[in-house]
Amino acid sequence: MSTSTCLVSVVVPAFNAEATIDETLRSVRSQSHERLEIIVVDDGSTDDTLAVAEYHAKRDPRITIIRQDNAGVAAARNTGWQAAHAEFIAFIDADDLWAPRKIENQLQAMIDGGDRTGLVYSWYAWIDAKSRVSVKSDPVFHAGDVLEYLFEGNFIGNGSAAMVRRNALIAACGFESGLRASGAQGCEDLLFYCRVAESYHFAVVPEYEIGYRYLPNNMSSDMTRMFRSWMLVADEMAARHPDRIALLDRGISNYARWLLRRALTGGQLVYFASVLMLLFRRNPVLAVKVAALGLPRDIASAAWWAFRNLRQREFRRPSPSFLIGDSSPSRWQKTQTI
Repeated sequence: MSTSTCLVSVVVPAFNAEATIDETLRSVRSQSHERLEIIVVDDGSTDDTLAVAEYHAKRDPRITIIRQDNAGVAAARNTGWQAAHAEFIAFIDADDLWAPRKIENQLQAMIDGGDRTGLVYSWYAWIDAKSRVSVKSDPVFHAGDVLEYLFEGNFIGNGSAAMVRRNALIAACGFESGLRASGAQGCEDLLFYCRVAESYHFAVVPEYEIGYRYLPNNMSSDMTRMFRSWMLVADEMAARHPDRIALLDRGISNYARWLLRRALTGGQLVYFASVLMLLFRRNPVLAVKVAALGLPRDIASAAWWAFRNLRQREFRRPSPSFLIGDSSPSRWQKTQTI
């Protein structure tokens, strides 16, 4: 199969993304693989997101816009891929960026992998509001049967990194909007990747091809909700894979350590305490191990103080239930800060 003749659908869920969607769509429109169907799903935006998308649609006939009432990122992605016409579908959030050859490289890896390959991912770099790189993800090479690796941690890292085969999307029943309904929005990506990995192999393009934007007000900044979301994903997987509960507990422990370090480094002691409390409620032994063994001594002391303080309060009141380049020089590479 020739990759140049393959149609690829790109789904862009967007909610109040007027500040970033212009750059996102430019990175999509600039892909070296030109045979694209670009579907922007305006998820009930109240700012000028729609106007920016319409600006691009007037200049690029590959772009289609779908409007819907706000229903969350999972529902918006589902609306997009269900309206898509291609066998291969890629997702990019309206604040992230792609390197110019992202689609081309992933499509080749997908075809080379054959029908058993349901998802291809690439590496990512964290970018700030000005699209400057703050840090790069660790290089990972997990391929083939990756389910156990996903149980230990979301090595793909975000929802803009993957290209998916349509049959894999159908097998996984798309993205789970029930997490948002449960007040635990955030780990829809991880749950989707796990569901795909139950039936399909993964492939990797070992290149930094995604700019994953982290801002103080985006979804992943709410650490308590993100950790609650992760635990719900673990619960679903444990119900179907009871023989791998130890791996899932390791994944919870790994994610808790990462969140606790992030909260303490950022001076966000409320998140620090609430994440630790959630972990203690789920598994007191695991919480003690994370605080005592998984953190440096000064952080462990802070964890114990925060836990005691929050626990006392809990007794007093009820708790509420880019352009990212390859090897060639680019503006992105010149402005990176690492």
